[in-house]
Amino acid sequence: MSVTVNHTGITVKDLDRAEALFRDLFGFERFSRAPRDPEIIEAVTGVPGAEVEIVYMRNGPANIELLCYSGPADRQDYRPRPVDLGSLHMAMNVSDMDSMLTRARAWPLEQVGEVIVIDQGPNTGLRIVYFRSPEEGLIIELIEMRGG
Repeated sequence: MSVTVNHTGITVKDLDRAEALFRDLFGFERFSRAPRDPEIIEAVTGVPGAEVEIVYMRNGPANIELLCYSGPADRQDYRPRPVDLGSLHMAMNVSDMDSMLTRARAWPLEQVGEVIVIDQGPNTGLRIVYFRSPEEGLIIELIEMRGG
């Protein structure tokens, strides 16, 4: 049996803003956008009253699914710290960290920690930094690839 990754889903507050963020800052391209049948969404999520519109985007082999729920009314905003169970982050390779730092801060994304140089593992010697998208709550890691 073969198992491969299909996509990463991210629940967002503002679908237009999230789509623009991934398109304009990170180079993703949309390949689908549409609402879904509430009965199917209720069945798959197990949440009565779930209503959603979804955008699928790709950047090379990576696919993301941006989900914007309009129901149910009791949706919650959950923003775990990077160290909390259930926290996820998305890592982006960048060729010019300094330029991307300027662009990310202007978006605006909120820098979570410091820009550091990795001292161990497959990214040894590379600069990385964490940002949080204030609208989505998503942690985005920037990794400056070798050769800058």
